[in-house]
Amino acid sequence: MPPITAWGMFFTSTEKPLEKRDFVIENISDDDVVVKVAGCGVCHTDLGFISGAVGTKHDLPLILGHEISGTVEMTGKNYENLLGKQVIIPAVLPCGECDLCKAGRDNICQHQLMPGNDFHGGFASHITVPARFLCVLDDDLGKFKLSDLSVIADAITTPYQSMVRSGLKKGDLAIVIGTGGVGLYMAQHAHNAGATVIALDIDETKIKAVTAQGADFGICTAGMDVRDIKKEIRALVKEHNLPQYQWKVFETSGSTAGQTVAFSLLSFAGTLGIIGFTMGKLELRLSNVMAFDADLFGNWGCSPKYYPPVVKGVLDGSINLLDNIVEYPLSQLNEVIELANAHKLTRRAIMVPDTE
Repeated sequence: MPPITAWGMFFTSTEKPLEKRDFVIENISDDDVVVKVAGCGVCHTDLGFISGAVGTKHDLPLILGHEISGTVEMTGKNYENLLGKQVIIPAVLPCGECDLCKAGRDNICQHQLMPGNDFHGGFASHITVPARFLCVLDDDLGKFKLSDLSVIADAITTPYQSMVRSGLKKGDLAIVIGTGGVGLYMAQHAHNAGATVIALDIDETKIKAVTAQGADFGICTAGMDVRDIKKEIRALVKEHNLPQYQWKVFETSGSTAGQTVAFSLLSFAGTLGIIGFTMGKLELRLSNVMAFDADLFGNWGCSPKYYPPVVKGVLDGSINLLDNIVEYPLSQLNEVIELANAHKLTRRAIMVPDTE
C-alpha cells in the first residue's frame, strides 16, 4: 500500500500547548494495522500527562489519546481481513501470551501497550496499532456515528469490568462515589445489573444527571463530612428497606476525599472497588477489611473480552451514551484541554479530526 500522510497533536512539553505536526506512515509490521481515526475521547489521564502529574512511558514528543474509534485503512499481512472494518481500539492492549494473560488478568498484562502512553495515540488523523485485540464493530451502527463510540474504550468499559469483578447481582446495593466520566457509567452498569444505586458527588448538576440515567438515589455531598454521608445513606437504607450488609462500593472520583468516604462505607461482607486514580495518600485502618470480612480490589482498564457486551449495550440503548458526549474538531484540542482543566466541560469531549 502507498504511504499515508497523517497529522497529529504532539505533546512536547508540560510548558507548551500541544503542537500540530505532520508525519508519514510507510511500513508497518505483519501484526499491526493503521486506523483512520474517527474520534478520540479526552480523558482525565490525558490531563495528568499534560500537567506533568503523571509521566508517559514513551519519551516526548508523543501524541496522546487512548479512547479511539476508527476505520482500518492499512494492514500487516496477518490481518488483511480487517481492511475497511470499523473498530474500537482498547485502551489496554495485552500481549495475550504471558502468565497474567493466560490467567484471565490480561488487563494488567505487564507487556501491555496503551495508546498515547506507550506509543502515539489517537489525537491524530491516523494511528498504527497492534491488531490482535481490536474490537471489530458491525457495519451498521444504527443511530450512532463511529466517532461517538470512541469513549467505550475507557470511560464505559473500565467501570463495566469493575461491576463484573465485584460480583454485583440483582438486589444488591451499589454505592458510586464520583459521577463524572466513569462514575456515570458505573451507576448505569449497576442499574442494568438489577442493583439499587446510591450515587454521591459534590456537584449537584452531576447528581441530577446520574439520577436521570440509572441511580435510584443521589446525594450531593458538598459541605458534608464522612459522618454526615454515612448517616444519610443509612437513613435511605432504613426508609427503603435496602440491604444492610454486602454493600458494593465503587470509588470513581480519583480523589483522596472520595477514597476516604469509600473506605468508611466498607462494612460487613462488603466490597470496595477502587477505579479512580490519585497520587494522594490516605491514612487508613486496614484492619477494617479483616474485621468486616470484606473485599477490596483495584481496577486497571478493561480486558478486551468485555468490549462486545458493552458495545451491545450502547447500541441497544441500555447504556446511555449520546446524552453524555460532545464533539470538537481535533484542531481545537488545546482549547478543550483548557475547558477540561477549568471544569467547564459537562460532557465527555470527543476530538474529531478536521476534514480540511
